[in-house]
Amino acid sequence: MKRLAPLALAAILTGCVVGPNYQRPAPIGGAAPGPLAEVERSPAAISSAPLPDRWWQLYQDPVIDRLVTEALSHNTSIREAAANLARARAILSEQRGAQLPSTDLSAQANRVQSNSASAAAFGAGGGAIRTFRFDQFQSGFDVSYELDLFGGVSRAVEASRGDVEAAAAQLDAARVSIAAETARAYVSACSNAAQRAVARETVELQQNTFKLTTTLFDAGRGTRRDVERADVLLAQTQAQLPTFDAEHRASMYALATLTGRPPEEIDAQAGQCSAPPQLGAAIPAGDGAALIARRPDVRAAERSVAADTARVGVAIADLYPKIQLMGSIGQNATRGSQFLQPTAVRYSFGPLISWTFPNQTVARARIRQARATADAALARFDGAMLTALNETEQALARYAGALERNAALARAERSSTKAAELSRLRFDAGADNFLQLIQAESDRANARAARAASDAAVAEAQISLFKALGGGWQDAPATSRIGEPAGAAKN
Repeated sequence: MKRLAPLALAAILTGCVVGPNYQRPAPIGGAAPGPLAEVERSPAAISSAPLPDRWWQLYQDPVIDRLVTEALSHNTSIREAAANLARARAILSEQRGAQLPSTDLSAQANRVQSNSASAAAFGAGGGAIRTFRFDQFQSGFDVSYELDLFGGVSRAVEASRGDVEAAAAQLDAARVSIAAETARAYVSACSNAAQRAVARETVELQQNTFKLTTTLFDAGRGTRRDVERADVLLAQTQAQLPTFDAEHRASMYALATLTGRPPEEIDAQAGQCSAPPQLGAAIPAGDGAALIARRPDVRAAERSVAADTARVGVAIADLYPKIQLMGSIGQNATRGSQFLQPTAVRYSFGPLISWTFPNQTVARARIRQARATADAALARFDGAMLTALNETEQALARYAGALERNAALARAERSSTKAAELSRLRFDAGADNFLQLIQAESDRANARAARAASDAAVAEAQISLFKALGGGWQDAPATSRIGEPAGAAKN
């Protein structure tokens, strides 16, 4: 009973866990985020309805739905984040293994030759050397178990669990980013195609005007100045076409890369898009509390705080003694017939106590390091929360502003088109001069180009808003390399 008393005491002490217990940090200011300010200011464009998980399906465009799904499956950044999550889970499994006894099984068979010399060998006359040859057989089974007296092992497991959850949130953050960037690349390709089409239509109109001007000049009804002005206007519009072509190709290359393919593998269906996709209703943005719960970067920052808080306990546990229960049993023999004899058995057992004391300078310095790391993680969490709210409010404001500007430019386009048509009729009737016609044509070209650019800006603002809202990571498909089945086992 006396021998069992220390073990019983150790078992009682095993429940003692040092270090701070983690509590989720409260939002700055103490109150949970309320309604988003811009939702209340722009109810026609933005609603407080919950954001759907797959927000890109609001466009009701099968091409964008397919492209985002492919990107979530094959994008290299998402695959890297998934591998980091698998690594974090493996580390957690390793830390959990420290809570179990470690075992080591060994067996050995040797043929040994050794030499010995008599005492005379060290004298002046030398001596005879004797040679010994024999077999040696050994087997052993070693067990050791660290008593988690002060919770160092359990705190390490807790920290690894926080790392796993942070890695999972970082994977979700990668999904949010890639889904938005894929949609952005598709929208950019569509917008450049639309702007290119507008520019080409304007070029056709201006070519007709240039031909008319040349005809009038040849007939003596115009001046060389009129011809040159018409040519300038035509050349300025023609100069826009190569830019739109180049930007369209660049967007298609980016789209291929985002979906895990070489840039030259351009998606044929995406290349046929001629106008940016439109939403038929207000964007559902939810409220601030739902935003914070949904944003994976905020979740990753919070889980990092939990992991770093647990590491403070790991560092504090190093101030106290460590006790390992150790045992070993095996056999030694020089002949096979002796191997199973009771006399060949060897064993040992007992505790091993280690303690860094009294010089604990290093341990206490590591505690200060761990506390500082936890404070930095808390600051990152606060920053992530504020950034999420700030990005969303800014995106909401810019989207509402883009819609208002687009509505005004649409009205300007309609008016300029009517003015150009009237100016053409008046010019044909002799009521307007050529300068007035050219000015009307220029106004119409500028208004059409501004409207097309505004349509692109609205679509861009929509994607930025969806990205800020942090959706798109829920129920994501399994990752895989192009050409490999999804979720294929890795060696």
